[in-house]
Amino acid sequence: MYRFAIYGKGGIGKSTTTAALSCAFSEMGYKVMQIGCDPKADSTLYLHQGKKIPCILDTLRKKRDSAELEDLVFEGIRGIMCAECGGPTPGLGCAGRGIGAAFEALEERSAFDIIEPDIVLYDVLGDVVCGGFAMPIREGYADQVYIVTSGENMAIYAAANIAVAVENFKKRGYADIGGVILNRRNVPDEREKVEVLCKDIHSHIAADLPRDNHIADAEMHNTAVMDVYPDCDYAKAIRKLAADMIRNGINHE
Repeated sequence: MYRFAIYGKGGIGKSTTTAALSCAFSEMGYKVMQIGCDPKADSTLYLHQGKKIPCILDTLRKKRDSAELEDLVFEGIRGIMCAECGGPTPGLGCAGRGIGAAFEALEERSAFDIIEPDIVLYDVLGDVVCGGFAMPIREGYADQVYIVTSGENMAIYAAANIAVAVENFKKRGYADIGGVILNRRNVPDEREKVEVLCKDIHSHIAADLPRDNHIADAEMHNTAVMDVYPDCDYAKAIRKLAADMIRNGINHE
């Protein structure tokens, strides 16, 4: 089982990237599980034709211990198994703790043993890497972390903070950085800025994803870009990234 955490600041495109990777891994014949770790609970939206699946925290509030695994995990397109951690009621509770509770609920129901995924992808909000948002790093859920950024200053700033957190936890035997995913916004000197970031955090650009209008068009039709535009430049770049992640995962073992 290969376990990857995709981190990045809010709005940087990490959910689109994660869902596209899930589709690419599925194309390669792997059984994929995608877990959304953002309180907005929209990581798997376009793997379900634009419909939100019930999030784990909401289900636990309603059903408590009677919640079964099938109440928490749902099959999306291409057989991709999807879960959304969700978050607390706005203004009440801690979103990070909510992720911890969701992870515990999956463990208590032996989710990974029953589903038996080959690939697990965590889609994690990386504006603040603390508490539950660091669980895929801290608790050993993920083997490698990929950081999504653009050449925008705030995205690079967030990426650098994420890298520091990963490095700190790596000393305890947890996940390390697999690479940086450049999700282009077409700002001036974009690749050069991200190359400087990679040098500072001792990593590399794992993928250079083009800014592609096919993504917005696919989302307008409530579907994943890999499904409706499988031959677009973005889809080709995602497939290459997926193959490289598997190779790196094998070497990581």
